[in-house]
This record gives sequence, structure tokens and C-alpha cells, in this order.
Amino acid sequence: MVTDITYIKTHEGWSYLAVVIDLFSRRVVGWSMQSRMTTDLALQALLSAVWRRKPKNKVMIHSDQGSQFTSKEWKSFLGKHNLDASMSRSGNCHDNAVAESFFQLLKRERIRRRTYLTRYAARQDVFDYTEMFYSPNRKHTNNGMLSPFDYDTKQRKMNEAGV
Repeated sequence: MVTDITYIKTHEGWSYLAVVIDLFSRRVVGWSMQSRMTTDLALQALLSAVWRRKPKNKVMIHSDQGSQFTSKEWKSFLGKHNLDASMSRSGNCHDNAVAESFFQLLKRERIRRRTYLTRYAARQDVFDYTEMFYSPNRKHTNNGMLSPFDYDTKQRKMNEAGV
């Protein structure tokens, strides 16, 4: 999994979006939006991902070296939920390419330089894009032109069949 944070402009001020993306399927498995870019923002997105995926084995979570991902609270959460931290060295511009790509798509396909009236309106639009379009419908070349949801479903069925 990979995680990162971006910002979205509203008339109430910035709204910060943290996402957790499954690198296998490119599915957004956790996300959170808040008015401040804190460790809690990142933890809420990761909690959502853990709740949704319920990992049985140790899972690597890759992030940049932002303070949200180096805090004691973050490290403690990882330890309690069988997650391993992974970070590239400082200044590595490719360490979160999948998350950055998602943010670029979100901003190009949905936000389009818009300033939302409220943080709530921004959150509703991000929900609609992420949960109603991107994960269930947006085709990915990495997934053989399947959506992240369809790719997950196909792989789960193949595993159940022992393929």
C-alpha cells in the first residue's frame, strides 16, 4: 500500500485529503479529509484501509517522510496492525508515484481548478469520485483495463478457485 496527502481549495480554507492505495489493484482502500494536515488525518485514512482490507499477513505501507508518517502515533498504529513502514530517502520524487498519479487524476478529471464553497462540498465530491467512479469504474492499464474493484474481484475468485 502507498499513502500520501494533497490539498483541495475551498472558500472555508484548505481541505487536506489523505489516501491509502492498494498497489496491487490501484484501489483507494482508505481516505480521510480534514481541515488540518495532521497525523490524525493520515491515521484516519489508514484506519479506513485496515478496516476495509483486514490484512492477515504483514503489509508494507509506503509513504514520504512527512511528519504525519514519522510520528510516534503513526509508528504505534503500524505496530498494532501488523503493518511495516517503508520510506524512500529524502527528496526522492518517485517514492509516491501511484498516490501522486491518483491525485493528478482527481484534480484533472473532477476538481479542474475549482474552489469549493465548503469543505463539506469538497468532501462529497471526493467521495463521489473515489467511491462511485475511480475504484469501481475507472479502467487501468496496470489492471488489464479493469477497474480496481473488478481487478480485486477477479483476483479473489482466482485465489478461491486455486488458480
